[in-house]
Amino acid sequence: MSDVRHVLVLPDRDAAQEAAEALGERFGLDEEPRLLRDALAGEDDAEDAQWLVVLADDEERLDPRELDAFAAEWDGWREEP
Repeated sequence: MSDVRHVLVLPDRDAAQEAAEALGERFGLDEEPRLLRDALAGEDDAEDAQWLVVLADDEERLDPRELDAFAAEWDGWREEP
């Protein structure tokens, strides 16, 4: 078993929360995704923060291309490891 994680970058908290809920339904995740706030360098304003959705994929069953398309639905993207 490996320690594979996928990180989706989303534009705001609402999008991140909605995407995290939809991820479980669409991909049948075993573990709930984690949400993290990623403030842009030099910015203290929450309006200038991106949100990260971190998914564990220890069995490497999630297709990165499908995650790319999913993140794009929320105006986001998947970070390459």
